[in-house]
Amino acid sequence: MSRKDNKGRVLFKGETQRKDGRYAYSYTDQLGKRHSIYDKDLVKLRLKEKEIHRRMDDGLDPAKADRITVNQMFDRYISLKYDIKPSTRENYIYMYEKYIRESFGKKKLSKVRYSDVKAFYYSLINERGFKPASMEIAHTLLHPTFNMAVRDGYINRNPTDGVMGEIKKSHQWEHKRRHALTIEQQRAVSTFLDTHEDYRGWRPIITVLLGTGMRIGECLGLRWEDIDFKANEIDVNHNLIYRKNLDGKCENHVNSPKTESGKRRIPILEGVKDALLEELELQRCIGFCKDEIDGYSGFIFSTCENHVYTPESVNRAIKRIYTAYNEEETFIAKKEHRDPILLPHFSAHVLRHTFCTRLCENETNLKVIMDIMGHSDIQTTMNIYAEVTGVKKQESMMALSDKILV
Repeated sequence: MSRKDNKGRVLFKGETQRKDGRYAYSYTDQLGKRHSIYDKDLVKLRLKEKEIHRRMDDGLDPAKADRITVNQMFDRYISLKYDIKPSTRENYIYMYEKYIRESFGKKKLSKVRYSDVKAFYYSLINERGFKPASMEIAHTLLHPTFNMAVRDGYINRNPTDGVMGEIKKSHQWEHKRRHALTIEQQRAVSTFLDTHEDYRGWRPIITVLLGTGMRIGECLGLRWEDIDFKANEIDVNHNLIYRKNLDGKCENHVNSPKTESGKRRIPILEGVKDALLEELELQRCIGFCKDEIDGYSGFIFSTCENHVYTPESVNRAIKRIYTAYNEEETFIAKKEHRDPILLPHFSAHVLRHTFCTRLCENETNLKVIMDIMGHSDIQTTMNIYAEVTGVKKQESMMALSDKILV
């Protein structure tokens, strides 16, 4: 005899109606464990039943997937992530704790859909001001977390798949194009540093950045033993980073390059050699750097108190330099009744981009450019090279204009 609910509807196997009117469905999972789900509405209950059977047919464990949160899955993922540096791990955890754990991270694995991920990613961009680099980190945290959930049998597909591809096609993903300093602007910076005592002390490090294309962390991490004046080469084998630890305290640390291509030897240009010798002579007078960081010492660039610089301190100095230059140049140009030659806002990374631009203007071998810059992806080198040669092509055609169309 068929069982019926209080409305006369036939109940299927495993379905019951409780005294309070709610419906229940009981089932046995793959391990023989009994589970029950409930709903006030029989139709909605049966939709849940279908979802449970679908998951079980896919070899999933619906009960666990409904209990486990994104946070719990991430904690397991990061605890088993043995192939990353301690600094990278700390950075990942810091980002997750600050931007994901108290919001998106509380969602149940089984409830997260593609649209949920997309909405969360756009909230990071529109509400938290995330730039492309930060979004890549957020995705680097969530995508493998959901991959692990798929492989562990909690869900049957990764809801983060394809989200970044869609966002990258939108106007939200517009990278702010970095513009290299022109040769005229480079000369203006050099002349200003040479002729202004207040800023002359920054000339060696800015010259080295501009003449080697090193990343700021690589430059600040340089030690005197990394300079081979006989072979005329700089050995780039580590970088100095100033980062926040898990306890919230910021400290300097030494890291090896993220990729093997980051380890390289850069030929020393004559101007760079002069800048290094100038710094060496200065430190012989005022003292060498006192800091020892993660077993490294003898750092080249240090403050008047003999401590290493932070990237922020160098970029603040650069800002003071171009601000002071522009104020002076504007005043002089006005007196001389001409347009001022102003410097754009730039940073240490723009100096790296400037070096790469000059290199691309004068070197056609992409492998040479890639090796000197320490690029791990040839596409990065090709993008800069294509941009530079595109401009040079326009200049060449303009110069040929009156010679071709005669």
